[in-house]
Amino acid sequence: MDAFEFIAQYETFIEEIEQVIKPELLPVLEKLKETDPHDLITPETWFARTSHARGFVWFLFLENIKKISNKILTFDCWEYKLFEFFLKAIRDN
Repeated sequence: MDAFEFIAQYETFIEEIEQVIKPELLPVLEKLKETDPHDLITPETWFARTSHARGFVWFLFLENIKKISNKILTFDCWEYKLFEFFLKAIRDN
């Protein structure tokens, strides 16, 4: 997936996150909705798979949560495994 495809899919990735998060996290997601995807990547950016691009958006979402809250995030086991999966996918590429 190149930069143009990422920009086209960005809104879809945001909508996917919106469908699975708790309502109290929606303000964090709103911040990502307001972010221009052109500001997140360069024209040379590419992702090996769509799942890597999706993981990048999840990573941005989780980073925003950490910035907003000054406390340690707690995840149940499944959420933690999902976070590890996306983080590994991003780091591998």
